[in-house]
Amino acid sequence: MAYRSLNEFINALDKAGELVRISTFVDPVLEIAEITDRVSKTPDRNKALLFEKTGTDFPLLINGMGSEKRMCMALGVDSLDDVARDIADLFKKLAGPKHGLLEKLAMLPQLNKFASWMPKVVSGRGACQQVVMEKPDLGKLPILQCWPKDGGRFLTLPAIHTKDPNNGIRNIGMYRMQVFTPTMTAMHWHKHKVSARHFNEYKKLGKRMPVAVALGGDPVYTYAATAPLPENVDEYMLAGFLRKKRVELVKCLTQPELEVPADADFIIEGYVEPNEELIWEGPFGDHTGYYSLPDWYPRFHVTAITHRQDAVYPATIVGIPPQEDAWLGKATERIFLAPIKMTMVPEIQDMNMPVEGVFHNLVITSINKEYAGQGQKVMNAMWGAGQMMFNKILVLTDGKQKLDDYKTLAKYVFENLDPATDIYFSQGPMDVLDHSCSKLGFGGKMCIDGTHKWEEEISSPRRLFRFSEQFSVPKLKASFPELAGINDIAAREWGIPVLFMAINKNRPGHVKALHETLCQLPEMQGIKMVLYVEQTVNTDDIADVLWRLCNNLDPRRDHMYGGPESNILGLDGTRKTKALDGFERPWPNVIAADERTISSVDKKWELLGLGDIIISPSLKYMTQLYGHEAHVLDSE
Repeated sequence: MAYRSLNEFINALDKAGELVRISTFVDPVLEIAEITDRVSKTPDRNKALLFEKTGTDFPLLINGMGSEKRMCMALGVDSLDDVARDIADLFKKLAGPKHGLLEKLAMLPQLNKFASWMPKVVSGRGACQQVVMEKPDLGKLPILQCWPKDGGRFLTLPAIHTKDPNNGIRNIGMYRMQVFTPTMTAMHWHKHKVSARHFNEYKKLGKRMPVAVALGGDPVYTYAATAPLPENVDEYMLAGFLRKKRVELVKCLTQPELEVPADADFIIEGYVEPNEELIWEGPFGDHTGYYSLPDWYPRFHVTAITHRQDAVYPATIVGIPPQEDAWLGKATERIFLAPIKMTMVPEIQDMNMPVEGVFHNLVITSINKEYAGQGQKVMNAMWGAGQMMFNKILVLTDGKQKLDDYKTLAKYVFENLDPATDIYFSQGPMDVLDHSCSKLGFGGKMCIDGTHKWEEEISSPRRLFRFSEQFSVPKLKASFPELAGINDIAAREWGIPVLFMAINKNRPGHVKALHETLCQLPEMQGIKMVLYVEQTVNTDDIADVLWRLCNNLDPRRDHMYGGPESNILGLDGTRKTKALDGFERPWPNVIAADERTISSVDKKWELLGLGDIIISPSLKYMTQLYGHEAHVLDSE
């Protein structure tokens, strides 16, 4: 289904009971984000929010794709798997053998349909150019500051258009944009991104780089800008396929080399001067749940701002999961499963990226296993497949377990797992937002092969796990006072040989030494893995433990076994410091709203039309903050 405007999508959400209109003024600086964080983390009250009074001429839509239902509405499907099936069918028809003339002729309608999805440049102006700001001014838009230690206001849903200067191939990506003046932002493109490569090509040529930013329009455009497409595949071709209608583009007014969606809500045109001095951008409360720290990025200079007469400003917030971006990620997981299966890893049956893993950090994959070593073959193929190269922890399974039934899945994986032989460590490129890496963008990876083992893969007999009756949480905490929390529920009640422990780490090598000591205790018999987090984390909250562990762990550097006679694997998911770990990079802080914003929202809550007050999720994390800045001082 194609939406003719963002307003048409808003009306569909309203009709479906998925939207709350908020007519009270809410400040785009911190307050909108705080309200959205509360709503998005409350499953039975999670709605899209339309803030009608923002202190500007424009309303603001946020959390528009922040649930499975709304993500499906945005893509015009009943289920995200419907898109995967459509893509699989298309691949089969295009790639399958054609044995006769009639069979080849039968493909023509499909090829015509494929051609009808291709973007088309139309003449004249589009709806996105109905109003041209006489004097471009980003301050006229309700641009958010989401978190208290953010460097300022950021555009959070910009579809950024660039072209390769050598071949003219277009790319649309989504990168945050910090506003510095009414006509200047930073352009936060990472070194692995296509736009960054375009920038480098312009720099070689010594030419000014035109850039255009689209906001709003059909929500499919927003999704397509986030999709991990192969380089040189046009994002608007994917958008056309998803909406079953081509994207119509118009030329920019001041950057005519670039084309943008005719039905977008806002277009911000401008340029980047490749040889201009970079600007110090950030911090920014990011999708990892931590602040990404400031760094030097190119300056983007605005030459024009145009918009629809009925424009709505689209925004999102990211932070401690779950947030709206989790559903964009879930759409990618479903949509790109078929291409991965059909072009790179045919053994894959299904894939799941839990929200606690914030996309790349944790990926669970089930395979159709037919021979010994096939898990390692899949591991290497996936770590070489596009943006899957950023994956940190890969869990492999086979059989018929549902990948979102975590208890059943974990029990199966650990029954098939010998930690000494079935866990593999590697290193390679990592997301530059991964703060656990000792070097920016380069760190360790881990594959947990929980598939059923063939005879060739078994070096020692598997034994049924029985949790020791001698295991006592109070006794362990008394013997090891540095243990602030121990959760044995997985081992004690679910038959999964895993323990969760929070440690007050206070000396070099502390976690390793403690792990080796614990592993010698008789009551640890049968345990296969211990996950360590810092003492401020509540070990009873397993989702939080996994989120912290996945963020803070470099698997290759931070794993340990319990000594020469023990195969119990320990994973150190604590914060790393120079003093205790020899860690040289700054460590970012956890994201949380400040007390002033929480209080302000509490006071106006009954005016918002959102029902009974929802307590701020940030209160849960106040005791977990490292001081008051966006990064941790080593002395804190």
